[in-house]
Amino acid sequence: MNENKLIDLQHVTKKFGDTLVLDDLSLYIRENEFLTLLGPSGCGKTTTLRILGGFEQPDSGRVIFDGQDITNLPPHKRQLNTVFQKYALFPHMNIAENIAFGLRIRKKSKQYIQDKIKYALKLVNLDGYENRMPDSLSGGQQQRIAIARAIVNEPKILLLDEPLGALDLKLRQDMQYELIRLKNELGITFVYVTHDQEEALTMSDTIVVMNQGYIQQIGTPEKIYNEPENAFVADFIGESNIIRSVFLEDRLVEILGAKFPCVDTGFGKNHEVDVVIRPEDIDLVAPEQGTLCGVVTSLIFKGVHYEMEVQAGGFEWLVHSTDLCAVGTQVGIHVDPFDIQIMNVPESEDEEAVNLEE
Repeated sequence: MNENKLIDLQHVTKKFGDTLVLDDLSLYIRENEFLTLLGPSGCGKTTTLRILGGFEQPDSGRVIFDGQDITNLPPHKRQLNTVFQKYALFPHMNIAENIAFGLRIRKKSKQYIQDKIKYALKLVNLDGYENRMPDSLSGGQQQRIAIARAIVNEPKILLLDEPLGALDLKLRQDMQYELIRLKNELGITFVYVTHDQEEALTMSDTIVVMNQGYIQQIGTPEKIYNEPENAFVADFIGESNIIRSVFLEDRLVEILGAKFPCVDTGFGKNHEVDVVIRPEDIDLVAPEQGTLCGVVTSLIFKGVHYEMEVQAGGFEWLVHSTDLCAVGTQVGIHVDPFDIQIMNVPESEDEEAVNLEE
């Protein structure tokens, strides 16, 4: 992936009325990167995208594009295009006319436009659809046409605002692979907004996890999933067991009264921490072989694995396993040291604890 910074958001703040939506947000996006803004509703991800696209103005801060300040530049003068969730196709125009709309505004020649339409339709695997009307297409096909309309303008950046949200599961999965293919073939930068963790993990080079106008963590999908920096990220990305514990010393943590070897260092001695353990990283063994002992209280078959709840140490553990343990079975819990992720307790919670003690 190219290391050149194509977009640089610098100290961007945005309010709507008295509501602070973005709070001093700084973020850069590299050339030819697939970057996903991920977070719950109201976290600021769509506002960030709209500021990038020129549809919203920040209250403070700057948007730098390829070394130039474009903060006050209108959308049509930016080298980027946006694909929305609702497609925004013109219902009275056929597919060719929809795709050609932006090119006609730019007064391109008739032959150039025809060549671009054919090229774009081939890219999105819809050859021969020039004369069809939007209402004759499926949701997935309409979304592909919306993408085709965006890419014929040869933007350096394609902004996608939850573009797969209106599609059913199978179509969403198919379109995920289509977007990856398009990004690789076109060599342009994708900035993608979603609240769907699976989409983010599947498609992204880089994920930016947001909450309440702040960036919680930036990293590769593997880094975000395997090494969350705080409890919010751990809880939002996939499923997790998050347990308040005590870091006894380097490579040793006490979880629910039991001592578990880990690989983490540098958290001091007898220091309160949060521990994250993914459900698939828990091995259910014979009671005498486990670090903690418990009993299976719930069992659901999920197709590729069983989802179980195990009551152990006063905590309800979520466990994913391909091995079946019936409800009522006595089990031991074993976790390999490298599957235990140690995190500092959020500062606000530390302060609350001090205030309570006082």
